[in-house]
Amino acid sequence: MAKARRVDFDVGPLVIAGDAYGDPTAPAVLLLHGGGQTRHAWGGTAAALARAGRHAVSIDLRGHGDSGWDPHADYSVDAFARDLCAVARQLPAKPAVVGASLGGLAALVAQGEMLDSPASAVVLVDIAPRVEPVGVTRIIEFMRAAPDGFASLEEAADAVASYVPHRPRPRDLNGLKKNLRLGLDGRYRWHWDPRFMHGDRRVGATQNPERLEAAARGLQVPTLLVRGRQSDVVSADGARAFLDVVPHARYVDVSGAGHMVAGDRNDPFTAAVVRFLADVDAGR
Repeated sequence: MAKARRVDFDVGPLVIAGDAYGDPTAPAVLLLHGGGQTRHAWGGTAAALARAGRHAVSIDLRGHGDSGWDPHADYSVDAFARDLCAVARQLPAKPAVVGASLGGLAALVAQGEMLDSPASAVVLVDIAPRVEPVGVTRIIEFMRAAPDGFASLEEAADAVASYVPHRPRPRDLNGLKKNLRLGLDGRYRWHWDPRFMHGDRRVGATQNPERLEAAARGLQVPTLLVRGRQSDVVSADGARAFLDVVPHARYVDVSGAGHMVAGDRNDPFTAAVVRFLADVDAGR
């Protein structure tokens, strides 16, 4: 596997942490994780992109992982979109942007609404303007379920297994450890600013599908929507509605995957992204 190099991006009051894979002079791919995750969610995909001749950069969103916490608890989709634009400007050329869930919302808003559109191509991973309220509620309930953290990694793994029962429970918990921080009280807590879920300026974009559809109409670059076939967040109808709004977009439905497509079926997901970017390069 390609080895990651730590990179940091200054986005004003915050520093955004990232990992870079591959040749820095190669075409760049910027990877944005979902809410509550970290850049490590993209390890396998980023390494594969590097092997395919890309410069893959995965970042921790503000308030997540090793990135800074916003002093005013601004975790609105607009703030994430501005960060995306700021990071993209620090790369040699406009990158392709792969965004899962919250990262996809940031990519959609940045590319579809902002004058400083950051991307040469966009891949939205199980996110669309119209999402299923039941699936969104389930995510929120999971993220709010353990405000006092976990006594052990095993307890945290049990919580994840309950949320994604279709995925085998990992025997090695080192990967999970990267998404947790160990407090002075000896308890493990998710690696994000608690105000991300409870502040007055948290993400609310999924409650405004009209705004997101307008942003989608502004997508003029090559676009791919990847849906997990078992997703309870993006339905087949939601995907079709997106494709009606963005008729030039491509669509991949990954069997055996839920909302966290890359975590559920990383190999077919990554293969679809590599193939899409190769077709973009070839002008197809």
